[in-house]
Amino acid sequence: MVDGPITNALMTPTNSPSENRGLRTRVLLTLAMAGIIAGTTLVSVLAIRQPLQALFFGSVSSDLENSVAIFGKFQAERLVALDRENALLADLPDLRALMTTNDDRTIEDGAVRFWKVGGADLFALADNSGRIVAEFNRVSPDDESLRANLRSYVSSAPSPFLVSGNHLFGCSVMPIYFGSQSGGTLLGYVISGFAIDRAAVQQLSQATGVEASFFSGGLLLASSLKPELETQVSTVESPTTNHSAEPFKVILGGESYLAVVRALSMNGTVPLRLIELKSLYQEERTIRQIDRIVLSAGLLALLFGTVLMFLLSRAVTRPLENLAAGVRAFAEGDSAYLLPYRGTREVRELSAAFGGMRKEILQANQSLLESERLATIGRMASSVSHDLRHYLAAVYANAEFLATGNLSVEDRNEILDEIRSAVDGTTELLESLLIISRSGPSIRRSRASVAFSIEKAMGMIRAHPDAAAVQFSVHFCDPDLTSAVIDATQIERAVFNLVLNASQAPRVSGAVPIVSVDLEAHETEIVIEVTDNGDGIPDSIRSTLFEPFVSEGKQKGSGLGLTLTRCIAAEHGGNVTLLRSRLGETVFRMSITRSGDAPLTLTSTRTEMEML
Repeated sequence: MVDGPITNALMTPTNSPSENRGLRTRVLLTLAMAGIIAGTTLVSVLAIRQPLQALFFGSVSSDLENSVAIFGKFQAERLVALDRENALLADLPDLRALMTTNDDRTIEDGAVRFWKVGGADLFALADNSGRIVAEFNRVSPDDESLRANLRSYVSSAPSPFLVSGNHLFGCSVMPIYFGSQSGGTLLGYVISGFAIDRAAVQQLSQATGVEASFFSGGLLLASSLKPELETQVSTVESPTTNHSAEPFKVILGGESYLAVVRALSMNGTVPLRLIELKSLYQEERTIRQIDRIVLSAGLLALLFGTVLMFLLSRAVTRPLENLAAGVRAFAEGDSAYLLPYRGTREVRELSAAFGGMRKEILQANQSLLESERLATIGRMASSVSHDLRHYLAAVYANAEFLATGNLSVEDRNEILDEIRSAVDGTTELLESLLIISRSGPSIRRSRASVAFSIEKAMGMIRAHPDAAAVQFSVHFCDPDLTSAVIDATQIERAVFNLVLNASQAPRVSGAVPIVSVDLEAHETEIVIEVTDNGDGIPDSIRSTLFEPFVSEGKQKGSGLGLTLTRCIAAEHGGNVTLLRSRLGETVFRMSITRSGDAPLTLTSTRTEMEML
């Protein structure tokens, strides 16, 4: 397993499996492809539909105009034929002779023969004042208002259409003269007409392909439409009021029609309009069929494209997933993970480049670890050799004094104490190195009071030469509340190191050294805070403060105290941190867990002990 700064900087392992990421990538690519195909199909449908609609609308509009023209031509031809027949009747001598009688009964009886000869649906004779003398029709024999309507029709401006009740007639009015038309005497008028009813309109519609409806105001007179559509068509209004209205689209019975509205009579009392419609059913059906064809083609393209894109994305992304897995494996320390050697040329080049980089990183890590190991050995040797030479020099010098043999018992005991102190210092240094270098926990736990461990540590501090002028202040709660499963000797050593480090901290010249120790017991942990009034931790070593052999501003010490303290706290489930450091105040915080003790009810009672 290989680990080091370069590898850690390369990549941080993720928690999501590579298979999920690969599947997500393939799904995203497939969805993107599906979206592109669906969007293209929709745009194609719209792009095809709009021109087709315009083309069909124009075609139907043209057909409607042609059909309307044919419809009008048929109507005009019938009216021309009616005018011709009516003119022949007006020139008959018998009819002229009948009109000269000026007897209404005689004229009415004689008109029957002329009506039957002409065969018109409507026949009427009027005197020279326009009064209707005789009137016959096959459509509405009981229409009492017909005579009045005929009189108004004769007296008004000539019009080819007559509306009477809910009946419509195409009419012709010819004057009857005795003599020539220019110099003769006006005897009256002959009126002939044909009924415009459903049968007639349907006959014209079949010939022209146009549905037609005649309206007088809101009253439907005749129509070729189905009865269920007649009510709906009565509400159709032309967008314009002129005679040559442009075709417009209407919906009748759920079916689309192209419509044209023509005003046949602008008479205010009896307005007449004709609505002509042509169905768009076949055109819309064709458009729907084209839409279905395009959509079906798009659906097939979507299906095959999605499957193809999924397979292609799998072929492209699988080598990338394997390469990413190799990068993650290398970041986790597995340098033997097999990198992909298949795939696209770019993937193979990337895999080869990463393989070369991995090899270089392994070599660089190995060189770096070797350099760090040698540097650590060098720092340790430099620091340890200084302290060992100091202790050995003291042992050697005092041993020479003992060898002289001219010493008093008091001097001999003093020299032995110095030798013993040097040996204890050497032993303590070696034990610190052993504690830091061991890989597994080797503490011996038992239930003990942390407060008692602090008291013992403070007792050792008072006997230390560096704490001779220091004023100590210890604050702790009831010792019974500080009970925990700990290695009391190790806790004493950790507190001793923290307090000694605070005692040795550089201070402004003339300032009285003050060190405060605070102990707090919580339900799950015990917290120890050590505060001193020194100059603070230099910025240059704050980031490496807890690393071995780091020390600055102190004349003595190996730089292992804080490192050892952190190791002891970690073995007790806690930690050591620098809360704050500034001129006149530096606070270290050490926490240890109670190791599963039942929660205690803590009180606010505090015992304070001043040590000078």
